[in-house]
Amino acid sequence: MSEGTAVATQIEAAKVSYLRRVFSFPVMLASLLVVLAVLTVRGRFDDPDMWWHLKMGNVIWETHSIPHTDLFSYTTAHHAYIPHEWLSELSIYGAYRWGGYPGLMVWLCFFTSALLVSGYCLCWLYSKNAKIAFLGPLIIWLFSTIGVAIRPQIVGYLFLVFELLLLHAGQTRNPRWFFALPPLFAIWVNAHGSFFLGLLVAALVLASSFVDFQAGLLTCRRWEASRRGALAFAVALSIAALFLNPIGLSQILYPVDTLLHQHIGLSQVEEWQALQFSEGRDFAFLGIIALILLLPAIRRTELWCQELLLLALGAWLAASHHRMLFVFGILTAPILSRLLATAWDNYDAAHDLPGANAILIAVSVLFVFWMFPSQRNLENQVEGKSPVKAVEFIRSHHLPGPMLNEYVYGGYLIWASPGNPVFVDGRSDVFEATGVLAEFAEWSMLQDDPNQLLAKYRINFCLMARNSPMVPVLALMRWKTVYSDDISVVLVRDEQDH
Repeated sequence: MSEGTAVATQIEAAKVSYLRRVFSFPVMLASLLVVLAVLTVRGRFDDPDMWWHLKMGNVIWETHSIPHTDLFSYTTAHHAYIPHEWLSELSIYGAYRWGGYPGLMVWLCFFTSALLVSGYCLCWLYSKNAKIAFLGPLIIWLFSTIGVAIRPQIVGYLFLVFELLLLHAGQTRNPRWFFALPPLFAIWVNAHGSFFLGLLVAALVLASSFVDFQAGLLTCRRWEASRRGALAFAVALSIAALFLNPIGLSQILYPVDTLLHQHIGLSQVEEWQALQFSEGRDFAFLGIIALILLLPAIRRTELWCQELLLLALGAWLAASHHRMLFVFGILTAPILSRLLATAWDNYDAAHDLPGANAILIAVSVLFVFWMFPSQRNLENQVEGKSPVKAVEFIRSHHLPGPMLNEYVYGGYLIWASPGNPVFVDGRSDVFEATGVLAEFAEWSMLQDDPNQLLAKYRINFCLMARNSPMVPVLALMRWKTVYSDDISVVLVRDEQDH
């Protein structure tokens, strides 16, 4: 065989090897996760907080500056505001500027897909079994359905998966992987408040690296000094990297302030309330905990102390705050995957079927394009949850403010009706700090004379949800309905009262 023929043969073999990797069984599973992501989020274009995040991104884009005070309400008197999610908000607006509503849906599909696929990679590394690892992203998916939406939190939770990948790679492979943590935290602190959770996770892993003991099947192994030192140094650099934000220490401490001082928001906003065990996810939460605690005894597999610490952290957060089921799923998925690693034979590339995989990947791609929602579908989703027609009525009839609005409508009003400053919106931190949230809660639950708040802020019209219990109350107080549809109601003062 000539030298040229040998080179050509090697090139051809390399191409075949590359194609086998591209159309491998794990890649096919990843494509199915993308399909699952799109199917999950295609009908989730209705989160009320999406709108004020979008507007914040718009302001940052247009002004080339990051606001430090409230710009959207008339009740807070430009109170100080910590823009702890400004980078995510800028990306959200960038998606909208690129493609409008479909651009926003692409943003959501991308980050949801990235979350599930990276979760699969994480569980594969933990379990070393490409088949059983597929269970991991399904667990993440199940608990992510509590809050997957066009909001910065999905960016933050993707970064949590990245952190777990880096920690595992640094622990089991090269400790240099730890030094990717500081750049990650420098971005994370500007994207979502979950960076503080990430710091706590790193601290727990670091603490467990100093411990060496075995109690039955619970095992801790002290790391070698060089690996411990590398992680400690990386964590110290990560803490320093947190100061690369527009506010400084206040932005770093914001998540702590939320949990310790924002009592009304945590008690009144549904997603921040304690677990009620009223949904299937809530009982799955108990099932995952039971499996992780029982599997070591059933399968005679060791449970590592850092895994127990992360399980305890995730369980405590989820039990305390419903929205933290999302975090629980991310923290427990790799643990359960590792404990079940030997329950199924591993993936063998030699017995792979690239042809069949290629067909399934192609079908997945076509299915994603087919299931992607149209512009009209997205508009219908918005109209089904937001006061679109009521805002058009207010604008066309030039209703003068001040306005009192439904809490969940505030975000949409910030985006769609900037000429009408809102009374309250989803930024509960600002409104709690100024006392407005407490006033609004008392008003909406009739804990005080509703006329007092209406008089204090000289309210001229109210935009309420159709099913709000305050609508009949306002009617009894001689407020007149001037617009009503299946979603919302607009009421104005009866002219006879002037």
